[in-house]
Amino acid sequence: MKTINPLQAGDTAPAFSLQNQNDETIVLAELLKEQQVLVYFYPKASTPGCTVQAENLRDEKAELAKLNTRVVGISPDPIKRLKNFETKKELNFDLLADEDHAIADAFGIWGYKKFMGKEYEGIHRISFLVGQDGKIKHVFDKFKTKDHHQVVLDYLAQN
Repeated sequence: MKTINPLQAGDTAPAFSLQNQNDETIVLAELLKEQQVLVYFYPKASTPGCTVQAENLRDEKAELAKLNTRVVGISPDPIKRLKNFETKKELNFDLLADEDHAIADAFGIWGYKKFMGKEYEGIHRISFLVGQDGKIKHVFDKFKTKDHHQVVLDYLAQN
């Protein structure tokens, strides 16, 4: 079992190109031409914690945009599951499919987890604020799913 080793502030964010819920290719470098990007990793679409986290980010999209920040969510879910999640919860940002978890690996957040007595490998719920220069500005790794959006907004308002 592999332990995680998340990238840190100052590291260059791994370049990625992934399919979103509409089967469109989303390229990090293209997004960064317009705004900084909050890349948030979550374990599984439509689960309770992931739903609360996504709904709060959805509801704060305008505020995040004012702070020059675009949101993309990444999980190991297939595109069809991401589309269902977007539709059911009326999400207003890209959900990206990282089915082989290559991008989660590149960010250093795929690894050993323990949940309800079971041990397995999976995505750790960590978010990265990537500046327009392609460098990681901040790592959000201490939050509850229901507070994630507020932790991000508080950081952005102060920086």
